[in-house]
Amino acid sequence: EELLNNTGYILKVLAISNYAEPANFIFVPLVFLYVLSIFTPLKKKNIWPHFILATCWLIYMIPYFLQSNDFKYNSYVFSKHPDWETLPASMIFSDDPLRLRGYINLLTGIHFIIYIVAAFVFVKKKIKEKGESLIKVKDPKLKLIRNTSFHFVVIIVIFIVTKLYFGRDIGDYFIASYISFLIYLTSYQVLRKSSYFTEENSMFDIPRIKYQKSSLAENQKEAILKKIETEFATNQYFKNNLASLSGLAKQINESHHHVSQVINEKLNQNFFELLAIYRIEYSRKLLLEDEQQKLTIEELAEQVGYNSKSSFNTAFKRITGQTPSEFRKQIKER
Repeated sequence: EELLNNTGYILKVLAISNYAEPANFIFVPLVFLYVLSIFTPLKKKNIWPHFILATCWLIYMIPYFLQSNDFKYNSYVFSKHPDWETLPASMIFSDDPLRLRGYINLLTGIHFIIYIVAAFVFVKKKIKEKGESLIKVKDPKLKLIRNTSFHFVVIIVIFIVTKLYFGRDIGDYFIASYISFLIYLTSYQVLRKSSYFTEENSMFDIPRIKYQKSSLAENQKEAILKKIETEFATNQYFKNNLASLSGLAKQINESHHHVSQVINEKLNQNFFELLAIYRIEYSRKLLLEDEQQKLTIEELAEQVGYNSKSSFNTAFKRITGQTPSEFRKQIKER
């Protein structure tokens, strides 16, 4: 809705004007529940009460949704462009019977603060249980929710400053810009940790049910799996920095398709996930044996088949929750 408002395209779809207003009371409860869910499973009966206010506001918005487009145009002008001329339009009936919508910004601000404070109290409690400080957090889960909470505190500050300085909804693009930044940051982290760019795939691949017409019998699958495990565990195929699914298939004299099928069905992984697990497990073994710490991280990465330190670090942290340096430090402290 913010995109439609700030580009002016909302004027082409006035019928849905203000459709996202009830979401003001969904945003922060979702963040709060997300923080809780990292540490404890959530029950449905404990989730829905957090969205009662949003549901009530949606119902309260019905009189506004039923107004004419001319009336909604005037509402848009009042909120975003107070210097524009309005149209001669009248209400079919009151769009705000209890005069509550004029307090939407205040209510949203209070709502944000209550939930973010609750999230911070929860985070602080968990950090205290771990014997760590808020600033220097080592636990990955705690660091995640601490940083998440920080970003939403920033949103609250931007929200308050924007509403005090601009009034109405004129400065909402500042809030939208920061949320867009968070979406970008999250997307970057997802892509950075994804194995998509290391796999043999194409954006033009059409999803299909895999191996539906496979001719492999169960005993054949088991035989291929044994070959794969021998090649990885005994012959250490994973050390090859040019390791690939087709290369593995050639090495064990099986078809590319059959090898892929067996890894997916029997190990519930793809080739690159299997490759990474063997490489990281072997690197952990090398780190445990390297008591004099003569190996550099770059040398370690090369020994287990990685062509770059960054790829090795990313895979190591994704699988173990630590970087190689953190793992080495942990060994030293024992």
